[in-house]
Amino acid sequence: MTRPNLLYILSDQHARHVTGCYGDKLVQTPNLDRLAASGVTFDNAYCPSPICVPSRMSMLTARHPSAQDCWTNDDFLASDSPTWLHALGAAGYRPHLSGRLHAMGPDQMHGYATRDTGDHSSNYAGIPRHDMGPLHQTNDPWRASLDVSGPGQSAYQVKDVDTTDAACVELARIAARRREGDSKPFALSVGLMLPHPPYVAWPEDYALYAGRVPAPNDPAPGAQEHPWLNWWRNDRGIADVDATTGLRARAAYWGLVTRMDIMIGRILDTLGRLGLAENTLIAYSSDHGDQLGERGLWWKHTFYEESVTVPLILSWPGHLPAGQRRAQVVNLIDLTATVLDALGAAPLPHAQGRSFLAAARNPAARWENETFSEYCTDEIPAWTGGMAVHQRMIRAGQWKLIYYRGYRPQLFDLSKDPRELHDLAEDPGHRDIRATLEAKLLADWDPEAIAERMRERRRDKDVIGAWARQILPEDQHRWYIRPEHNRIDEHG
Repeated sequence: MTRPNLLYILSDQHARHVTGCYGDKLVQTPNLDRLAASGVTFDNAYCPSPICVPSRMSMLTARHPSAQDCWTNDDFLASDSPTWLHALGAAGYRPHLSGRLHAMGPDQMHGYATRDTGDHSSNYAGIPRHDMGPLHQTNDPWRASLDVSGPGQSAYQVKDVDTTDAACVELARIAARRREGDSKPFALSVGLMLPHPPYVAWPEDYALYAGRVPAPNDPAPGAQEHPWLNWWRNDRGIADVDATTGLRARAAYWGLVTRMDIMIGRILDTLGRLGLAENTLIAYSSDHGDQLGERGLWWKHTFYEESVTVPLILSWPGHLPAGQRRAQVVNLIDLTATVLDALGAAPLPHAQGRSFLAAARNPAARWENETFSEYCTDEIPAWTGGMAVHQRMIRAGQWKLIYYRGYRPQLFDLSKDPRELHDLAEDPGHRDIRATLEAKLLADWDPEAIAERMRERRRDKDVIGAWARQILPEDQHRWYIRPEHNRIDEHG
């Protein structure tokens, strides 16, 4: 069989439920919906970590964050860690990346042969970050991201326009090589910023949803909430978000999803117009989700479904069925193993991810419905409120257990309680399942050892940060934000 091509699209912070093919009747996502109609949609896909860098680095290596000392947004992935791009290169592909990678440190390729557009922020912590102008602090977990929301423009949208242009140019280059007789398969990754906050959308996109987007399904549970989550909500200043502010931010987010879908549509149309769609595996996913006001929470950083699940669509006409759904519990590290399997590349030697290609083809294929996600950070980033956290989730069949170092766990039966409103961790009737899941979760994950390792890593990172502040090393593959890229319009 002729080796397949690959188009791999990874967005940033796309809440799974804000997609037409995942049940949202309001949002306009015709391009993702047509992709789903042509392929297989996964209803229980999880990220390795509900925060950007560790999730993305785990996706690269098919290993969990704790397996590669990469937990926080300023951790480096070691350059000698083989990634799925290295495996593709070894198999004869020349993988190309347009747009976002979000790797820290001097290695800005991690196995890609070529790259364009680049990332929006410095390769090193310690260097002053990009200037968001009037949208200062709106791209991180600060209350400003809700108060300064609505119609306008963020640099992230501008960057994605450039990334989409670059991806289409790369497809045109591939088509030109094909006309000259080059029949080698291609592997193109596209890294988008949207719909990551700022919750600011172009006015025409915002207008589609202003006054129409619904309120969150579930309000903050108050004193009955888990104590760490209550602390997080209060520390981040989101315990008192009024309805007008929340709905404005949500309308902007829905608008960002629609704009992202338009850009994806342009890439898919270019693929088809240039005659490159045949025998091309198309994968779409995101690095994590967004709470979007559910339970009075915003952004990511939690193990509730809105934050820790991701959309996942695979389309490969003639090789995967069309218009089908899968209930299997999978992870982005499994997606990595699956792509390598589909493209005939060797599996990564230390991968923890498993290929679900057989399950994508046949819902009856054998598959263990179990996965993990972890969220660990030290107290250094300003938005942490000075608290280090070491948390891990296991999803096993219908059950989800969340472990919090220093706090009681949470336990949910997702078959009966998909909105996670009834915490069963303290219920005597669920003592055995709690103990079983805790034992699995902690079998290869020692929170005390991880906390110490993170402290050691911080001492190393402090040296690198001090070096970067003095040397100001030149960034590689950088897309530079300008303050004038950002604006917030008046809203009623």
